[in-house]
Amino acid sequence: MAQKAADMRIGIDLGGTKISIIALDDEGNTSFETRIQTPQNDYRDTIRALRDLVTTAEAQTGCKGSVGLGMPGSLSPRSGLVQNSNSTWLNGQPLKGDLQDTLDREIHLANDANCFALSEATDGAARNHNSVFGVILGTGCGGGFVQNKQLINGPRNITGEWGHVSLPWASVTEHPGPSCWCGQQGCMETFVSGPAISADHLHRTSQQYTSRELHERSKEGDSKALASFARHTSRLARGLAMVINIYDPDIIVLGGGLSQMPHLYEQLPSSIAPYIFADDKKILITPPEHGDASGVRGAAWLWNENT
Repeated sequence: MAQKAADMRIGIDLGGTKISIIALDDEGNTSFETRIQTPQNDYRDTIRALRDLVTTAEAQTGCKGSVGLGMPGSLSPRSGLVQNSNSTWLNGQPLKGDLQDTLDREIHLANDANCFALSEATDGAARNHNSVFGVILGTGCGGGFVQNKQLINGPRNITGEWGHVSLPWASVTEHPGPSCWCGQQGCMETFVSGPAISADHLHRTSQQYTSRELHERSKEGDSKALASFARHTSRLARGLAMVINIYDPDIIVLGGGLSQMPHLYEQLPSSIAPYIFADDKKILITPPEHGDASGVRGAAWLWNENT
Protein backbone atom coordinates (compact mmCIF):
# COMPACT_ATOMS: atom_id res chain seq x y z
CA MET A 1 0.00 0.00 0.00
CA ALA A 2 2.96 2.33 -0.66
CA GLN A 3 1.89 5.88 -1.41
CA LYS A 4 3.55 9.26 -1.73
CA ALA A 5 2.06 12.54 -0.56
CA ALA A 6 -0.91 13.49 -2.72
CA ASP A 7 -2.22 16.84 -3.98
CA MET A 8 -2.71 17.98 -0.41
CA ARG A 9 -1.96 16.80 3.11
CA ILE A 10 -4.92 16.02 5.36
CA GLY A 11 -4.35 16.08 9.10
CA ILE A 12 -6.77 14.78 11.72
CA ASP A 13 -6.57 15.34 15.46
CA LEU A 14 -8.60 12.64 17.20
CA GLY A 15 -9.32 14.07 20.65
CA GLY A 16 -11.35 12.74 23.52
CA THR A 17 -14.13 15.30 22.99
CA LYS A 18 -13.61 16.61 19.45
CA ILE A 19 -12.12 15.59 16.13
CA SER A 20 -10.46 18.29 14.03
CA ILE A 21 -9.45 18.02 10.38
CA ILE A 22 -7.35 20.29 8.19
CA ALA A 23 -6.14 20.18 4.59
CA LEU A 24 -2.80 21.84 3.76
CA ASP A 25 -0.96 22.53 0.53
CA ASP A 26 2.83 22.12 0.27
CA GLU A 27 3.36 25.62 1.64
CA GLY A 28 1.27 24.95 4.72
CA ASN A 29 -1.71 27.02 3.58
CA THR A 30 -5.12 25.84 4.75
CA SER A 31 -7.67 24.87 2.12
CA PHE A 32 -10.21 23.24 4.43
CA GLU A 33 -10.79 22.79 8.14
CA THR A 34 -13.62 21.84 10.48
CA ARG A 35 -14.27 19.95 13.70
CA ILE A 36 -16.96 17.68 15.11
CA GLN A 37 -17.75 16.04 18.42
CA THR A 38 -15.99 12.74 19.04
CA PRO A 39 -18.33 9.74 19.26
CA GLN A 40 -18.05 8.56 22.85
CA ASN A 41 -17.24 4.97 23.79
CA ASP A 42 -17.94 3.66 20.29
CA TYR A 43 -15.01 2.51 18.17
CA ARG A 44 -17.00 1.82 15.00
CA ASP A 45 -18.71 5.21 15.14
CA THR A 46 -15.27 6.80 15.54
CA ILE A 47 -14.02 5.05 12.39
CA ARG A 48 -17.09 6.19 10.48
CA ALA A 49 -16.66 9.77 11.70
CA LEU A 50 -13.03 9.83 10.54
CA ARG A 51 -14.01 8.42 7.14
CA ASP A 52 -16.77 11.00 6.70
CA LEU A 53 -14.45 13.88 7.59
CA VAL A 54 -11.89 12.83 4.96
CA THR A 55 -14.65 12.38 2.38
CA THR A 56 -16.00 15.86 3.15
CA ALA A 57 -12.56 17.48 2.96
CA GLU A 58 -11.85 15.95 -0.41
CA ALA A 59 -15.29 16.83 -1.77
CA GLN A 60 -14.93 20.44 -0.64
CA THR A 61 -11.42 20.88 -2.08
CA GLY A 62 -11.72 18.67 -5.16
CA CYS A 63 -8.39 17.05 -4.27
CA LYS A 64 -7.34 13.69 -2.88
CA GLY A 65 -5.08 13.93 0.13
CA SER A 66 -2.57 11.96 2.09
CA VAL A 67 -3.91 11.36 5.61
CA GLY A 68 -2.09 11.74 8.90
CA LEU A 69 -3.78 11.10 12.23
CA GLY A 70 -2.85 12.37 15.67
CA MET A 71 -4.29 10.15 18.36
CA PRO A 72 -4.34 9.75 22.12
CA GLY A 73 -1.96 6.94 23.05
CA SER A 74 0.05 5.15 20.37
CA LEU A 75 0.24 2.03 18.25
CA SER A 76 2.08 -0.90 19.77
CA PRO A 77 4.92 -1.88 17.39
CA ARG A 78 4.52 -5.47 18.57
CA SER A 79 0.78 -5.93 18.02
CA GLY A 80 -0.20 -2.98 15.83
CA LEU A 81 -3.05 -2.23 18.24
CA VAL A 82 -3.77 0.99 20.12
CA GLN A 83 -2.16 1.25 23.56
CA ASN A 84 -2.22 3.77 26.42
CA SER A 85 -5.14 5.84 25.13
CA ASN A 86 -7.21 7.77 27.64
CA SER A 87 -10.00 7.45 25.04
CA THR A 88 -10.23 3.93 26.34
CA TRP A 89 -12.57 2.61 23.62
CA LEU A 90 -9.61 2.82 21.22
CA ASN A 91 -7.34 0.57 23.27
CA GLY A 92 -6.71 -2.85 21.78
CA GLN A 93 -8.20 -1.85 18.43
CA PRO A 94 -6.50 -2.09 14.98
CA LEU A 95 -7.04 1.61 14.29
CA LYS A 96 -4.47 1.98 11.53
CA GLY A 97 -5.61 -1.11 9.63
CA ASP A 98 -9.28 -0.24 9.90
CA LEU A 99 -8.70 3.33 8.69
CA GLN A 100 -6.57 2.15 5.79
CA ASP A 101 -9.27 -0.31 4.78
CA THR A 102 -12.10 2.22 4.96
CA LEU A 103 -10.16 4.98 3.16
CA ASP A 104 -8.32 2.63 0.76
CA ARG A 105 -4.92 4.29 1.25
CA GLU A 106 -1.93 4.33 3.56
CA ILE A 107 -2.35 6.29 6.79
CA HIS A 108 0.38 7.74 8.99
CA LEU A 109 -0.41 7.84 12.72
CA ALA A 110 1.36 9.34 15.72
CA ASN A 111 0.59 10.33 19.28
CA ASP A 112 -1.23 13.67 19.46
CA ALA A 113 1.55 15.28 21.51
CA ASN A 114 4.09 14.10 18.93
CA CYS A 115 2.00 15.78 16.23
CA PHE A 116 1.91 18.98 18.25
CA ALA A 117 5.69 18.95 18.66
CA LEU A 118 6.24 18.20 14.96
CA SER A 119 3.96 21.05 13.93
CA GLU A 120 5.76 23.63 16.03
CA ALA A 121 9.17 22.31 14.94
CA THR A 122 8.20 22.32 11.25
CA ASP A 123 6.74 25.78 10.77
CA GLY A 124 5.82 27.06 14.23
CA ALA A 125 7.41 28.55 17.30
CA ALA A 126 10.37 26.11 17.23
CA ARG A 127 11.11 26.23 13.50
CA ASN A 128 14.61 27.66 14.10
CA HIS A 129 15.64 25.10 16.72
CA ASN A 130 17.13 21.62 16.37
CA SER A 131 15.86 19.92 19.54
CA VAL A 132 12.29 20.50 20.64
CA PHE A 133 10.13 19.21 23.48
CA GLY A 134 6.45 19.81 22.80
CA VAL A 135 4.17 19.59 25.83
CA ILE A 136 0.41 19.13 25.94
CA LEU A 137 -1.28 20.48 29.08
CA GLY A 138 -5.03 20.04 28.91
CA THR A 139 -7.40 17.34 30.07
CA GLY A 140 -4.30 15.15 30.12
CA CYS A 141 -0.54 15.61 29.94
CA GLY A 142 1.70 14.42 27.13
CA GLY A 143 4.87 15.27 25.28
CA GLY A 144 6.82 14.72 22.10
CA PHE A 145 10.47 15.06 21.08
CA VAL A 146 11.64 16.35 17.71
CA GLN A 147 15.28 16.39 16.60
CA ASN A 148 16.18 18.14 13.34
CA LYS A 149 12.47 18.19 12.40
CA GLN A 150 12.15 14.41 12.83
CA LEU A 151 10.08 12.77 15.55
CA ILE A 152 11.97 10.60 18.01
CA ASN A 153 10.21 7.26 18.46
CA GLY A 154 11.42 4.42 20.62
CA PRO A 155 11.04 0.66 20.13
CA ARG A 156 7.80 0.71 22.19
CA ASN A 157 6.48 3.91 20.56
CA ILE A 158 6.12 5.66 23.93
CA THR A 159 8.85 8.32 23.68
CA GLY A 160 7.71 11.51 25.39
CA GLU A 161 5.14 9.95 27.72
CA TRP A 162 6.27 12.11 30.63
CA GLY A 163 2.67 12.39 31.86
CA HIS A 164 2.99 8.89 33.28
CA VAL A 165 6.18 9.19 35.29
CA SER A 166 6.17 10.19 38.94
CA LEU A 167 6.38 13.80 40.06
CA PRO A 168 10.10 14.39 40.78
CA TRP A 169 11.41 15.96 43.98
CA ALA A 170 8.03 15.30 45.60
CA SER A 171 7.36 16.63 49.08
CA VAL A 172 5.95 14.49 51.89
CA THR A 173 2.48 15.92 51.26
CA GLU A 174 2.71 15.11 47.54
CA HIS A 175 3.64 11.46 48.00
CA PRO A 176 2.34 8.94 46.92
CA GLY A 177 0.02 11.24 44.98
CA PRO A 178 -3.41 10.87 43.38
CA SER A 179 -4.45 7.72 41.59
CA CYS A 180 -4.09 7.86 37.80
CA TRP A 181 -6.28 6.19 35.17
CA CYS A 182 -3.16 4.27 34.02
CA GLY A 183 -3.14 2.29 37.27
CA GLN A 184 -0.25 4.10 38.98
CA GLN A 185 -0.19 6.84 41.61
CA GLY A 186 1.43 10.24 41.52
CA CYS A 187 1.82 10.53 37.73
CA MET A 188 2.64 13.97 36.36
CA GLU A 189 -0.79 14.01 34.71
CA THR A 190 -2.46 13.87 38.13
CA PHE A 191 -0.56 17.00 39.18
CA VAL A 192 -0.32 19.30 36.14
CA SER A 193 -3.35 18.69 33.87
CA GLY A 194 -6.39 20.96 33.93
CA PRO A 195 -8.51 18.52 35.96
CA ALA A 196 -5.57 18.10 38.36
CA ILE A 197 -5.59 21.81 39.19
CA SER A 198 -9.32 21.62 39.94
CA ALA A 199 -8.92 18.49 42.07
CA ASP A 200 -6.03 19.99 44.03
CA HIS A 201 -7.98 23.19 44.68
CA LEU A 202 -11.03 21.21 45.79
CA HIS A 203 -8.89 19.13 48.16
CA ARG A 204 -7.29 22.21 49.71
CA THR A 205 -10.30 24.54 49.88
CA SER A 206 -13.50 22.46 49.38
CA GLN A 207 -14.25 24.84 46.47
CA GLN A 208 -15.09 23.31 43.08
CA TYR A 209 -13.97 25.27 40.01
CA THR A 210 -12.65 24.36 36.59
CA SER A 211 -9.07 25.34 35.80
CA ARG A 212 -10.42 28.09 33.53
CA GLU A 213 -12.60 29.47 36.33
CA LEU A 214 -9.68 29.33 38.73
CA HIS A 215 -7.55 31.24 36.25
CA GLU A 216 -10.15 34.00 36.08
CA ARG A 217 -10.31 34.12 39.88
CA SER A 218 -6.52 34.31 40.11
CA LYS A 219 -6.51 37.32 37.77
CA GLU A 220 -8.93 38.99 40.20
CA GLY A 221 -6.49 38.38 43.04
CA ASP A 222 -8.22 35.43 44.72
CA SER A 223 -5.58 34.23 47.19
CA LYS A 224 -6.74 30.61 47.19
CA ALA A 225 -6.71 30.41 43.40
CA LEU A 226 -3.27 32.02 43.32
CA ALA A 227 -2.01 29.45 45.83
CA SER A 228 -3.36 26.61 43.70
CA PHE A 229 -1.57 27.93 40.63
CA ALA A 230 1.64 28.42 42.62
CA ARG A 231 1.56 24.73 43.55
CA HIS A 232 0.81 23.83 39.94
CA THR A 233 3.71 25.92 38.63
CA SER A 234 6.12 24.33 41.09
CA ARG A 235 5.05 20.82 40.07
CA LEU A 236 5.17 21.61 36.37
CA ALA A 237 8.62 23.17 36.80
CA ARG A 238 9.97 20.07 38.50
CA GLY A 239 8.53 17.80 35.82
CA LEU A 240 10.02 19.90 33.03
CA ALA A 241 13.39 20.10 34.80
CA MET A 242 13.51 16.31 34.85
CA VAL A 243 12.97 16.27 31.07
CA ILE A 244 15.62 18.96 30.56
CA ASN A 245 18.15 16.95 32.56
CA ILE A 246 17.47 13.89 30.38
CA TYR A 247 16.99 15.37 26.90
CA ASP A 248 18.39 18.92 27.14
CA PRO A 249 16.16 20.51 24.47
CA ASP A 250 16.82 23.86 22.80
CA ILE A 251 13.23 24.93 23.41
CA ILE A 252 10.03 23.79 25.14
CA VAL A 253 6.70 24.66 23.49
CA LEU A 254 3.58 24.44 25.64
CA GLY A 255 0.26 23.43 24.10
CA GLY A 256 -3.22 22.53 25.28
CA GLY A 257 -5.68 24.70 27.15
CA LEU A 258 -3.31 25.61 29.98
CA SER A 259 -0.75 26.99 27.52
CA GLN A 260 -2.93 30.11 27.25
CA MET A 261 -2.07 31.14 30.81
CA PRO A 262 0.60 33.89 30.64
CA HIS A 263 1.95 33.34 34.14
CA LEU A 264 3.51 30.04 33.06
CA TYR A 265 5.95 31.81 30.72
CA GLU A 266 6.75 34.38 33.39
CA GLN A 267 7.28 31.97 36.28
CA LEU A 268 8.44 28.64 34.88
CA PRO A 269 12.03 29.56 33.85
CA SER A 270 13.00 30.73 37.33
CA SER A 271 11.10 27.86 38.97
CA ILE A 272 12.88 25.30 36.79
CA ALA A 273 16.38 26.74 37.28
CA PRO A 274 17.18 25.27 40.74
CA TYR A 275 16.66 21.74 39.40
CA ILE A 276 18.76 21.97 36.21
CA PHE A 277 21.98 19.98 36.52
CA ALA A 278 24.17 22.49 34.68
CA ASP A 279 25.74 25.91 35.16
CA ASP A 280 23.55 27.30 32.37
CA LYS A 281 20.09 27.23 33.89
CA LYS A 282 18.25 29.21 31.24
CA ILE A 283 15.54 27.48 29.23
CA LEU A 284 13.39 28.91 26.46
CA ILE A 285 9.68 28.22 27.01
CA THR A 286 7.16 29.53 24.52
CA PRO A 287 3.47 29.23 23.57
CA PRO A 288 2.60 27.58 20.24
CA GLU A 289 2.52 29.66 17.11
CA HIS A 290 -0.42 27.70 15.71
CA GLY A 291 -2.46 27.55 18.92
CA ASP A 292 -5.28 25.01 18.97
CA ALA A 293 -4.56 24.08 15.35
CA SER A 294 -1.03 22.89 16.00
CA GLY A 295 -1.84 19.24 16.68
CA VAL A 296 -3.95 18.81 13.56
CA ARG A 297 -1.31 20.57 11.44
CA GLY A 298 1.32 18.24 12.83
CA ALA A 299 -0.78 15.25 11.78
CA ALA A 300 -0.78 16.60 8.23
CA TRP A 301 3.00 17.11 8.39
CA LEU A 302 3.52 13.42 9.27
CA TRP A 303 3.70 12.90 5.52
CA ASN A 304 6.38 15.57 5.25
CA GLU A 305 8.40 13.64 7.83
CA ASN A 306 7.88 10.18 6.40
CA THR A 307 8.16 10.78 2.67
